[in-house]
Amino acid sequence: MDWDETKATPSTGHTIGEPLDKLSKDELQARLTSLDGEITRLKAELEKKKAHEAAAAELFTGKT
Repeated sequence: MDWDETKATPSTGHTIGEPLDKLSKDELQARLTSLDGEITRLKAELEKKKAHEAAAAELFTGKT
């Protein structure tokens, strides 16, 4: 391997649509746990942005 070649790193994440038949039950459960956490994080951020948008609308228009 040349010094400028990048090393392939194993993926620990999840790619939407990838085949799942080669994963063990433990691997599937770990992915579900990880994705549940990510969904919770995304929903919290979305709610924060909605609240910020509503506050800005109230400030500039006096309406919600």
